Amino acid sequence: MKTNLDTVKRSNAPREVRDAAYHHGDLRTALIQAATATLRERGIDGFSLREAARRAGVSPAAPQHHFGDARGLLTAVATEGFRILGDALANADSAAADRDERIRDQGRSYVAFALDHPAEFDTMWRCARIDTSDAAYMAAAGRAFGLLRAAVAGIPFEMGGATTRADPKAIACWSLVHGLARLALDGALGPAESLRETIDEMLEPVLSCLQV
Repeated sequence: MKTNLDTVKRSNAPREVRDAAYHHGDLRTALIQAATATLRERGIDGFSLREAARRAGVSPAAPQHHFGDARGLLTAVATEGFRILGDALANADSAAADRDERIRDQGRSYVAFALDHPAEFDTMWRCARIDTSDAAYMAAAGRAFGLLRAAVAGIPFEMGGATTRADPKAIACWSLVHGLARLALDGALGPAESLRETIDEMLEPVLSCLQV
């Protein structure tokens, strides 16, 4: 049987990537998964379209067909990261009882996301390697930051709300939890098995120093 460029080669692809492509017919998702696996193992400096294609079990031309170039695929990985982060922040937000709890719970969710999705987390902030003007990326990133900004302001989150001016208090909270996440990933906050407990204990007193 003749195959086209998007045909998945079962012998080379990881099982979860094969399943995404075969059972759902969603090769785009399979390529994003393959790219994420490559980033987790090799980092962004070791990333290539050819390696992502190999892991997904497709021809080297398949990623170009879907994403154009490495920048396009990395942007898709970053966009997926912001989507997952936004969902985590929204879940934390909906369960919180008041403003302070919203901020704390979103902070915990932010750090937990970084620990659970280190490849996406690293890629999301590599602005020189991704297309930050991409519409899907901007929407996903805007939603995530909008949820944090709404929590700090003590107002309900509304998708598509005003985003033209940065809120210094929201930036301060973001910087703090992002810094904690980065320190945790770099091993500066202790062994991996106790990281979540350590961060949970320090997050509230550290946030209180900001007096937000």
